Amino acid sequence: MSAAPAYGEDKGGSAGPGEPEYGHDPASGGIFSSDYKRHDDLKEMLDTNKDSLKLEAMKRIVAMIARGKNASDLFPAVVKNVACKNIEVKKLVYVYLVRYAEEQQDLALLSISTFQRGLKDPNQLIRASALRVLSSIRVPIIVPIMMLAIKEAASDMSPYVRKTAAHAIPKLYSLDSDQKDQLIEVIEKLLADKTTLVAGSVVMAFEEVCPERIDLIHKNYRKLCNLLIDVEEWGQVVIISMLTRYARTQFLSPTQNESLLEENPEKAFYGSEDDEAKGPGSEEAATTALPARKPYVMDPDHRLLLRNTKPLLQSRSAAVVMAVAQLYFHLAPKAEVGVIAKALVRLLRSHSEVQYVVLQNVATMSIKRRGMFEPYLKSFYIRSTDPTQIKILKLEVLTNLANETNIPTVLREFQTYIRSMDKDFVAATIQAIGRCATNIGRVRDTCLNGLVQLLSNRDELVVAESVVVIKKLLQMQPAQHGEIIKHLAKLTDNIQVPMARASILWLIGEYCEHVPKIAPDVLRKMAKSFTAEEDIVKLQVINLAAKLYLTNSKQTKLLTQYVLSLAKYDQNYDIRDRARFTRQLIVPSEQGGALSRHAKKLFLAPKPAPVLESSFKDRDHFQLGSLSHLLNAKATGYQELPDWPEEAPDPSVRNVEEEDLSLIETHVGLLGEYAEVPEWTKCSNREKRKEKEKPFYSDSEGESGPTESADSDPGSESASDSKSSDQSGSEESSSESESEDQEEEKGRSSESEQSEEEGGKRKMKKRKKVAEGQGDDSSSDEGSGSSSSSSESERTSETEGEQMEPAPWRKKTPPSGKSAPVAKEISLLDLEDFTPPSVQPVSPSTIVSTSLATDLEGLTLTDSPLVPSLLSPASGVGRQELLHRAAGEGLAVDYTFSRQPFPGDPHMVSVHIHFSNSSDTPIKGLHVGTPKLPAGISIQEFPEIESLAPGESVTAVMGINFCDSTQAANFQLCTQTRQFYVSIQPPVGELMAPVFMSENEFKKEQGKLTGMSEVTEKLTLPDTCRSDHIVVQKVTTIANLGRVPCGASDEYRFAGRTLTSGSLVLLTLDARPTGAAQLTINSEKMVIGTMLVKDVVQALTQ
Repeated sequence: MSAAPAYGEDKGGSAGPGEPEYGHDPASGGIFSSDYKRHDDLKEMLDTNKDSLKLEAMKRIVAMIARGKNASDLFPAVVKNVACKNIEVKKLVYVYLVRYAEEQQDLALLSISTFQRGLKDPNQLIRASALRVLSSIRVPIIVPIMMLAIKEAASDMSPYVRKTAAHAIPKLYSLDSDQKDQLIEVIEKLLADKTTLVAGSVVMAFEEVCPERIDLIHKNYRKLCNLLIDVEEWGQVVIISMLTRYARTQFLSPTQNESLLEENPEKAFYGSEDDEAKGPGSEEAATTALPARKPYVMDPDHRLLLRNTKPLLQSRSAAVVMAVAQLYFHLAPKAEVGVIAKALVRLLRSHSEVQYVVLQNVATMSIKRRGMFEPYLKSFYIRSTDPTQIKILKLEVLTNLANETNIPTVLREFQTYIRSMDKDFVAATIQAIGRCATNIGRVRDTCLNGLVQLLSNRDELVVAESVVVIKKLLQMQPAQHGEIIKHLAKLTDNIQVPMARASILWLIGEYCEHVPKIAPDVLRKMAKSFTAEEDIVKLQVINLAAKLYLTNSKQTKLLTQYVLSLAKYDQNYDIRDRARFTRQLIVPSEQGGALSRHAKKLFLAPKPAPVLESSFKDRDHFQLGSLSHLLNAKATGYQELPDWPEEAPDPSVRNVEEEDLSLIETHVGLLGEYAEVPEWTKCSNREKRKEKEKPFYSDSEGESGPTESADSDPGSESASDSKSSDQSGSEESSSESESEDQEEEKGRSSESEQSEEEGGKRKMKKRKKVAEGQGDDSSSDEGSGSSSSSSESERTSETEGEQMEPAPWRKKTPPSGKSAPVAKEISLLDLEDFTPPSVQPVSPSTIVSTSLATDLEGLTLTDSPLVPSLLSPASGVGRQELLHRAAGEGLAVDYTFSRQPFPGDPHMVSVHIHFSNSSDTPIKGLHVGTPKLPAGISIQEFPEIESLAPGESVTAVMGINFCDSTQAANFQLCTQTRQFYVSIQPPVGELMAPVFMSENEFKKEQGKLTGMSEVTEKLTLPDTCRSDHIVVQKVTTIANLGRVPCGASDEYRFAGRTLTSGSLVLLTLDARPTGAAQLTINSEKMVIGTMLVKDVVQALTQ
């Protein structure tokens, strides 16, 4: 299509959404395009009153920016729309302004009042975007406004806005460093933030603004260690780097005792002969010989850091793995550093850029800790597809790892590499052979013979590099290798590489007494071709002539004078100067210089053999993983790694109040849900975790004392153990009916379907755990299933955190008069001692609360009031947010799928709507407005709620017929004064109801639903998902299906019908002991079958 409008058209081609785009590409229209009409269509669209056109224009503009096109001339047209009411347009306008605000500062300043209003917007994304734009305007005059905005944002209820405030701090600091003191106050406040979303960003701000203020970290150290596992990946990198420097200033070196023993090996272990000669008092003398130093005990906080970073070695991010590796290398005892080797070797399967950085660090580590990588020697073998720089780094590592045991293997590899077509790589290989010969005396002769054989290679570069390396090796034992020097002398006719010719001439001149007959002849040949040689060769010819003149002047006197005369008139002034200097030094003149008497000592002085060392030898003084280490030069902004202190600083500075440690609030990974775990629960789980983790940590960890003390420390639980909720005290102390209707957190930002389903999975795990314990203990199969359920539940609580239960499961009974001993009750929780109840249980829950007494109330199996709670059906998906209290002006609305039949219409999905009033005024007239629904979807509204008092909560039930689709039902929640647009989108598993049938009926129906109605997927079940009840629990959490009996032990069958059409949904899981499992879903509704397969596979493989 033509991208430019015809000249006859009046307008610049304002395109509608379905029409072709005109004039948005600067290259459109070829050389005849007119710049003055560029983007006219977009400007017209931005000037219209229609939000749809504005949105289309902004999408096109942002797409231009993404493609690297310049859209700065649209700034005036875009900035006018910053006050647009449409939220989508406003978001895109802010994206544009962040990009161009710094270039168009004057125009951006005109809209600064709008940005300030945006800071008060109820939408957290708008508040964050406004702050981001404000901090992008690099004008000193608005520094006070920026400072005020950052301070307000640091106290914002949304963690996303607080994160943006942390990002704005370094921008303001770079604009005006005088604001440092105020910014440090904000950083101190944000460091105390307990959400993982903020942690990484505020530590980055700390590193940029005040890295020297290590005192700000003391109180937050344990919290940062515990949150680390759940922070986003780039935040983890920043925090680990900062904690590495912090630990080097606050803890003692774990290798101090080892270094002490290395300095005094004899005295430390066996005692020297002198000590033995001293007689009986020698033992006392040996003990006093060592410096008086306390035995090293690792600080519990030091152990906490090492323990909490270790799981991150399995991170998918190479940067995180590299950060943990450098932390272990700089902070861990030698016996524990080895764990990082496997993780770093894993990264060698990544992209070449990642390999390059990792190999740079491995090369440095392998010099000091060679044994760490020796088991993985084959991982550093070179592939023909590797780029040259990767090959050379792998060579470096192989050379560092070479020892007397593996040197035959390494040399065989090197022999193969020499035949490569990559000349740089071949040269590096020959140098590596030379280094191996230098380091391992046993193979020196072998290497030298191999290099001599290379001298007959057809490739001149190979021969030249071999000569250079042979020269260095011969300097170690010149007397034994006269034949090799003769062999090299013969090569001067053939080798043309200047460096190689120069090396041969230097060798012959240096050891001319070993080849007295050959050396003068070489000088004769070189004198012939002197004028045609390279400068470096000419200099060595002059040196050779001078040395031969001093040792064998009879034969070489005239040759030397001839060479010096040629050099005297050479074009290069270095050669001319060298010739004049040499002549005056060796040829005695009439005046007679004082130096000429010492000419022999000057030219023929014994020279030390060169030491062939790795270029990475001294790089470890830079922090590994840093840019400075990569470049081997101090980069701008690099902070030196501090030395270990001689005396340990006071560890009490990291202690915080007990109340702050009893409940730690955290943001659980990507789920964004909060949970609350009482302190006693964490202790019991931790004892078991220590049992589980023994094989995971190295046996040589050794210091059981410090480890135990670290575990017993109230602040040293890992973040995965200490998940807490955001529930306020007022919510907990409200009436029982309110506590049934309210959930753990009203101010949570809305989450995706997937995260809510995963939340439901965790709840379901807990219910299954208790139900399994209440079942028949005599069956061995059920017993083993119960134990694996227990371990699975522990793993879930450790890695993802506990969650509060839905309303039907949170009903608590009054405290009973009888109470068992505490130890007995904890064993109840551990599923070791349950007695079968009189009623048939249906997945009762383990209620997570803040005290042992209330937990035992929830677990009491004899109280009659608990029976209805036990028999109520389980909810698959947890409570989800419908309306945030900020957007609802105090009205918070959540919803849950109850999985109960809707009383009014069996074809409808029953949805419980939970209303909470967190404002100061009553909310009146709550009802559903006239909905605008897609075809087929209908809603049965809940009765109008006349009034909702402040602090009150109420639950209503409404029915939605989704017409067997996952389309969202959009409707309005109305009060007397406001209307709120809300949307409920069901997971596919909530669109069906369970059906109970026999095995024969299932097979019969399944036979009818084949071909297009069958969806099959292969999957690999993890070891944790092999027991019956875990598989059943995971499937029924995702989909509201009933289990069908099955004769085969490794096959699971489930059946259900879609609510609207009544179509059968049959699910079969063939979980074979070996090989991949197979999941099959049969249903007339192919879309439902396909979506359900994805959800079930995701649930089973996690």
